[in-house]
Amino acid sequence: MQSKQGLDMLERVRRIVETLPETEELIDGFGHTVMKVKGKTFVMMGENDGTPGLSFKSDKETQFLLLHQSGYVKTPYIGHHGWVSIDKGSNPNWDELTGHIKEAYLLAAPKRLAQQVLKGGKGIGIDDTEQA
Repeated sequence: MQSKQGLDMLERVRRIVETLPETEELIDGFGHTVMKVKGKTFVMMGENDGTPGLSFKSDKETQFLLLHQSGYVKTPYIGHHGWVSIDKGSNPNWDELTGHIKEAYLLAAPKRLAQQVLKGGKGIGIDDTEQA
């Protein structure tokens, strides 16, 4: 992530992810910035020709619903596993996206961590989305 728009997106995602336990940020072998929990990726970000992109893990039902809304597309190569990407031509709704990123974390996290987040109030609550 090198463009101003990409760096801004990365900072927003970092603020969301830092509230979630045992996450790490890495650069994968393709040069994507990935957010992981216990070795499992739940967010991927990258740039193509200066345009930032963001993809997140989802279940098939949520993916189906999102793909019928404007602003989302099926992630190339891994979309058949439920991954969703922000449509590069759209301006993301960060309140909504915060919830999707936290849901992606819950899908990837071990049950112990997911329960910790849900019981501790650091989950998908409205108060958390307003801080991001």
